[in-house]
Amino acid sequence: MRLPLANVGSTLGDIWNDATGTQAAPADAAIVATAVLAIAIVLVPRAWSLARNVVTIAHEGAHGVAALLSGRQLTGIRVHSDTSGLAVSKGKPRGPGMIATAAAGYIGPALLGLLAAFLLSRGHALGVLWLAVLLLGLLTLKIRNFYGLWAVLVAGFAVFAVSWWGNPDVQSLVAYTGAWFLLFAAPRPVLEMQAQRRRGRAPKSDADVLAHLTHLPALLWVGFFLLVTIGVAVLGTSLLIDGLR
Repeated sequence: MRLPLANVGSTLGDIWNDATGTQAAPADAAIVATAVLAIAIVLVPRAWSLARNVVTIAHEGAHGVAALLSGRQLTGIRVHSDTSGLAVSKGKPRGPGMIATAAAGYIGPALLGLLAAFLLSRGHALGVLWLAVLLLGLLTLKIRNFYGLWAVLVAGFAVFAVSWWGNPDVQSLVAYTGAWFLLFAAPRPVLEMQAQRRRGRAPKSDADVLAHLTHLPALLWVGFFLLVTIGVAVLGTSLLIDGLR
């Protein structure tokens, strides 16, 4: 019995060393190429329709994290095939905790991208990938529908495969592409939400929930989401290009 446990301990130690160690940044041209690829994914409709699932996962995960940090009970998260989602929590129906939970969704992907950009600026490309594996693994514990579980598991296994079997160059390129994507993608769902609101198709959007909770106009919350996501994208971009030679 000791040998398997020793192997597990050794494996976890190797993962920790990889995650906390540093890796050389890709060539400048490769970093720029990953940024262009991320922009293309956001702008090309077919690519966006698939990649938007990643944003939804991050969006609902952010709701969940905010709920837990504010003392609410997170009962479940759903991710649907139309790239919509739902995070359900229990607690006071009003107050700072509920406001923070409702506000976290649209800014969550941008903040996650900023964290990835910060780690990459410090040379922790593999750390970004293992952090993604950890967060996706924890998220599976709260997923409450089949499509959501499938989407999170596929994303988690894809990142795990790169982290475990990919060579350092591939790992760095994937980490940079993921960071760029989260930064560039975050504002688009805000614009999509406002377009739906304008057509009367999103009466229960996060902005409208926040308007009900705070008595501030929903459009003000839309502007807040847009300002934060764009501002974070600019800040994250500065971190990622700071080391270009």
